[in-house]
Amino acid sequence: MPIFEYKCEQCGHVMEVLQKSRKASKQTCAECGGTDMKKLLSGFAVRQGTSNSPACDSCAAAPACGGGMCPGGACPMG
Repeated sequence: MPIFEYKCEQCGHVMEVLQKSRKASKQTCAECGGTDMKKLLSGFAVRQGTSNSPACDSCAAAPACGGGMCPGGACPMG
């Protein structure tokens, strides 16, 4: 289920809402109870270093080797 961010146009409070579908449902501000909510465009975070593969995405040579597997499983630059 996607998480959407809304900003209250009355008090400025920003809140996250877990919605089952992309179809916008009427939201109410958790702070002031206002109903004039604006859906925000949000980016998403990607955690690095969480892969179990020995890809060299954490070394200085990552751009040089394309972030893929280094020859022999070890990064020649690091």
